[in-house]
Amino acid sequence: QVQLVESGGGLVQVGGSLRLSCVASGSTFSINNVGWYRQTPEKPRELVARISSGGSTNYADSVKGRFTISRDNAKNTVYLQMNSLKPEDTGDYYCKANSAYRDYWGQGTQVTVSS
Repeated sequence: QVQLVESGGGLVQVGGSLRLSCVASGSTFSINNVGWYRQTPEKPRELVARISSGGSTNYADSVKGRFTISRDNAKNTVYLQMNSLKPEDTGDYYCKANSAYRDYWGQGTQVTVSS
């Protein structure tokens, strides 16, 4: 089993920055890819950024050049650095880790970008 805990969300003005953290515990050796997803009342949960066990990354087009995903394996933590935030970045952000057997989700952290 893997447990994921997100943190770092909050209220920020347009153009501001936030850094989200996703800390994993439990059977962390089984984790392959880790992704950050965003959900709003208007849209289903969608992939924002993902990082593989080898460090390869991919991003949604809407966040390319503004968001950076990274991982610190020694701390079992994946980060999402969000810069130049826009109102459309508002939502609940969830961390997902996948292993060979199943996916694990965190409880989410809320991000609100105000204009």
